[in-house]
Amino acid sequence: MATRADLYDPTGAQHGIPTYPWRCAPEGLASRRQLRALGLRPGGQPVAGQVLRPRRRRGPLTAYLYRIDRARPVRPMTPARRAALDAAMRARRTCPVCRADRGYCIPTSLGMCPHCADGATHTP
Repeated sequence: MATRADLYDPTGAQHGIPTYPWRCAPEGLASRRQLRALGLRPGGQPVAGQVLRPRRRRGPLTAYLYRIDRARPVRPMTPARRAALDAAMRARRTCPVCRADRGYCIPTSLGMCPHCADGATHTP
């Protein structure tokens, strides 16, 4: 398992891009989630660095970092985009067998709602 010292590579000589241990990224860099919390998006800029978090049985978790000063504001939700998202979510909630909107996303492992998968008789 890699130690925090192994993951500290601010020049990018070892990993190809500047690399920092988990929670040790310098000011001015943020992950996608952190940018989204600030109301920003990467906006097409290249990755400025990465943060690695070691794990015991697998490779380290990676979070790519972007420069906050080059980030752009999140695009506003338009009525057409909202309608498209609503239609897509409605399709994910609708069982293809009984055609009922179940109120939750149908499990892809079953391909139908649990009621239809169990063979239970029910009313949609």
